[in-house]
Amino acid sequence: MLDVSHVTKKYGKLLACNDVDFHLDPGSVTVLLGPNGAGKSTLMKSIIGFLKYEGKITVGGFPNKTVDARRILGYIPEMPALYPNLTVSEHMEFLARAYRMTNYKEKAEALLERFELSDKKKKFGDELSKGMQQKLNLCMGLLTQPQMILLDEPMIGLDPHAIKQLKEMFEEMRAEGRTLLVSTHIIDSVDMLWDRALIMQSGQIKANVTKEELEKDGRTLEQLFFDVTEGVDQEEMKHSEAEDAGKE
Repeated sequence: MLDVSHVTKKYGKLLACNDVDFHLDPGSVTVLLGPNGAGKSTLMKSIIGFLKYEGKITVGGFPNKTVDARRILGYIPEMPALYPNLTVSEHMEFLARAYRMTNYKEKAEALLERFELSDKKKKFGDELSKGMQQKLNLCMGLLTQPQMILLDEPMIGLDPHAIKQLKEMFEEMRAEGRTLLVSTHIIDSVDMLWDRALIMQSGQIKANVTKEELEKDGRTLEQLFFDVTEGVDQEEMKHSEAEDAGKE
């Protein structure tokens, strides 16, 4: 479903992504782990097509920046980008119209109810708490039912009920054959949910392992993470500064 081939992204002379290469199968949940500044956000933005980069990325066999790829690719950013003068319902309608969706209202209602936003439908974007903004961010990202979904730190700011609902939806989407790439630095939030783990450090994929392979090795995901990432040096700090500069 997703092929990332030799992707390199530079900010000036510093590498944010350095020859990143991996493949994700349909109907799988992959977690992208790494310390702050490891290159996760840069990689996600490259896949969705927000950044220029060297290398090749295809989604469902289509180059990631083509219309065909965008039809099946969804993105839920870490920071919600809501319109202050649109209500919750209008946000959902705006997105549905942008994607030329028909008969979307039942799906929108179900998502809002699941994330406890049904009673907030008339509230404007700037009237919502940060947690509610993140819930709406998720509802909008899931409304179009993309086959390949990128989620950047999706559980930050969510209450326990919303986290439970989102984890259940991960399982449901996997069963439907959809592919998820979940970027996070909070290992506990994705433990037991994943099929494959990618661990980044200094812009490179330092580990690419399935759950079965890790279990045979007798290690937990947390143990693997610290085995790979501990001992961060000054070069990692420089890399973090480079990625942060790229976000500005």
